[in-house]
Amino acid sequence: MPAVKIGLCQFRVELEKEKNLEKAAKLLKTAAEAGAEMAVLPEMFNCPYDQEYFPVYAEEEGGRTTNLLSRIAREEGLWVVGGSIPEREGEKVYNTCFVYDPAGNRVARHRKLHLFDIDLPGKVTIAESATLTAGEECTLFTAGDCRVGVAICYDLRFPEYARILSLQGADLMVVPAAFSNVTGPAHWEILLRTRAVDNQFYTAGVSSAPNPSLSYLAYGHSMLVDPWGEIKGALGEEEGVLVGTVDPARLEQIRSELPLLAHRRTDLYQLSSCGL
Repeated sequence: MPAVKIGLCQFRVELEKEKNLEKAAKLLKTAAEAGAEMAVLPEMFNCPYDQEYFPVYAEEEGGRTTNLLSRIAREEGLWVVGGSIPEREGEKVYNTCFVYDPAGNRVARHRKLHLFDIDLPGKVTIAESATLTAGEECTLFTAGDCRVGVAICYDLRFPEYARILSLQGADLMVVPAAFSNVTGPAHWEILLRTRAVDNQFYTAGVSSAPNPSLSYLAYGHSMLVDPWGEIKGALGEEEGVLVGTVDPARLEQIRSELPLLAHRRTDLYQLSSCGL
């Protein structure tokens, strides 16, 4: 597998969908101009992160947002991991990541598996299940020779899912997210580094930047972590693009020197393949 340059696109989500699409397009093009072969957007990048807005902003596949992602992928010759959007299918709305190859073809669709329902009194309260439906499929796609798993935000907290992706050959797990300014400082970096170490793959966590004018304050701090748990690059709360490298030599080194997956006691415990 050759090295893959990946662009992490972080921006402040606005109330107006059109502004969000303009920002997303601009940062995807910036990533391509910086040499990225793949670029990742944040969770709910076209919509304020608020359960009441999800049905209002929801689109079917083939709508304005997915058409934009497909077009930019084709024009820039870029793998586009489209963060996530509220996707409508029939009467249901999902938190969905669409992935496009450099020809603009949709090659993967990940619907968030674990819905974020929490209540931290006086800090943050959200109930995705009030308006969203959970997905039912694990998601892994191949970009060139790189195997890429997709997890959306809260999916990151479930080690079983990341391990399934690893056992199916993932070299990288992309995590479009919108961790809050409460959960982010406590757990964002820890989780991205832990999943990378546990599964010996790269993790790319891509968050929206905080926007004080919205009801939900995202954490930002998008980062790329290698399989040793080292942070290879990170943003703060600013808008911008972080470009890093998924290095196959680093993957091979760590997997050969510390072959932990080969040491699993499958005679004592097993996971399902999740349909992969």
